[in-house]
Amino acid sequence: MSEHYSLINTCNRVLIKRKHFIRKIPIIPALEIKYILILAAIQFAHLVDFVVLMPLGPTLMADLQISPAQFGALISSYNFAAAISGLVLGFFSDRFDRKILLMISLLGFILGTFCCSLSSSYFSLTFFRLVTGAFGGLMNGVIFALIADLVPFERRGKAMGIVMSSFSIASVVGVPLGMAISDSFHWSKTFLFIALFSVLILIYALYTFPNVEVKKKSVEKSYLEAIVSIVSRWEYLRSFAFIFLVSGSLFLLIPFLSPYAVKNMMIETTHLKYMYLVGGLLTVVTARVIGVLTDRYGALKVYAGVILLSFIPIFLFTHSGPRTLISYLVLGSCFMSMVSGRMIPCMTLVTAVPNEEERGFFLSILNSVRSLGSASMTFLSGLYIAETADGRLSGFGDMGIVAIFLGILTLLMAYKINSEVRPELANT
Repeated sequence: MSEHYSLINTCNRVLIKRKHFIRKIPIIPALEIKYILILAAIQFAHLVDFVVLMPLGPTLMADLQISPAQFGALISSYNFAAAISGLVLGFFSDRFDRKILLMISLLGFILGTFCCSLSSSYFSLTFFRLVTGAFGGLMNGVIFALIADLVPFERRGKAMGIVMSSFSIASVVGVPLGMAISDSFHWSKTFLFIALFSVLILIYALYTFPNVEVKKKSVEKSYLEAIVSIVSRWEYLRSFAFIFLVSGSLFLLIPFLSPYAVKNMMIETTHLKYMYLVGGLLTVVTARVIGVLTDRYGALKVYAGVILLSFIPIFLFTHSGPRTLISYLVLGSCFMSMVSGRMIPCMTLVTAVPNEEERGFFLSILNSVRSLGSASMTFLSGLYIAETADGRLSGFGDMGIVAIFLGILTLLMAYKINSEVRPELANT
């Protein structure tokens, strides 16, 4: 009898904790959800355009006759342009209506992507990737600034989870569809599809998204004064270094996942899309869970847990030999969900750093630094990774070790950033 009552008491305690946990999960109002979904749709198109180029690596390397170093330069060109545009144009994000900036950047992104579909050489494709990246860099910074403007901090982790789950949806729907179009027609038609789809998003967003006026500064600053104001603050510089290493540690590896899978793991090129489908489905779930946990337990604790877990698939993938399709799908999916999941608590943490009147410019620079980190590490990784005489890639395992080391370094930096976040926003 005593064991019976003990079991009942245990069940009651579990139910009480569950109800307490559910009450703690912030509910996003319907109007916020609408705006967040529009931003997620724009981010979806942006990410499909960027991400699909990486699994197309084996096709592009064969069709354009380019080396791993040239492929790394092609991938990094987008992010280098995004970094520069964010620095140059990000200053205006705190001076003009953010909706106007969002629409301009989306239109430029569409035109750049359409021109990529017309490219027939390595040099023309690289040039138009620079154009697309320039507008995509501005657009990405405006998206995160809008999230910070429209969503209070206590619900921002969940909002970040929704918007950043666009990566998962892009992997589940956009990337497999884009690769299927490439397999059936030509890789250029993939970019044409993205451009046409983005036009529909532009039309809908133009008529439904609200104007978002930013607070005017009491004293207008010149561009140089604004830059000095941002970079002279140590907590801002630490955040920039943090995001540089977080994104850089990911892009040491991500651009070469597909070439490595084909050349070293012996996966058929036509089977690559299945990993993005399965991995994307898993990441849709994990992104939402990580977003909720970030709001519940704090960005630092969740970041620590996700990054430590991510070391397992990073090491296993980068040191793999030939694999069956099933084992490749399992390992690749775990890699995608854990590695991409880092960015949710990471971005939630750093959005608490800037003052409200500097938020737009701060996030634009932050996005530029993130793009610069991605581009730099992709370029360096491309220089280090080489193709052997038998057609395999060498050096990818070394890049995996470097990525783990950088991950540990970012965790130490996250602890320091969290300790200096405004007390009312910290949740550790």
